[in-house]
Amino acid sequence: MTQQEQHVVAVAVDGDLVGRRWGRAARVAVAVVAGEEITAWTEHDVRWDEAHDSGTEGAHHARVVRFLKEHEIQMVVVDHVGQGMENTLNKLGLTVVLGAGGPARDAVLAAVRSTTQT
Repeated sequence: MTQQEQHVVAVAVDGDLVGRRWGRAARVAVAVVAGEEITAWTEHDVRWDEAHDSGTEGAHHARVVRFLKEHEIQMVVVDHVGQGMENTLNKLGLTVVLGAGGPARDAVLAAVRSTTQT
């Protein structure tokens, strides 16, 4: 990965750790990664945990899609995501990295490294 490449990555967070459930996340961090460094890290109170059951699955997925598009997300780093949500993320053309855990910042950097190695 060269210094010029930037990746905009979303990760559900629980404190400093990767959150366990993407579609029911209370908070999502948006990281900008350039080279081997996180150059920006912003956390958002998305409250998808509360909104998840307050409408149809389609309406919930639309909320998530809106967030991803507003923040120009290229990659989603998750512990787990349901099949319907995974399909939605794939339709958007996003890179989805499953099975992430531990410190969220470390998981983001590892995901970017693993998807950009040749």
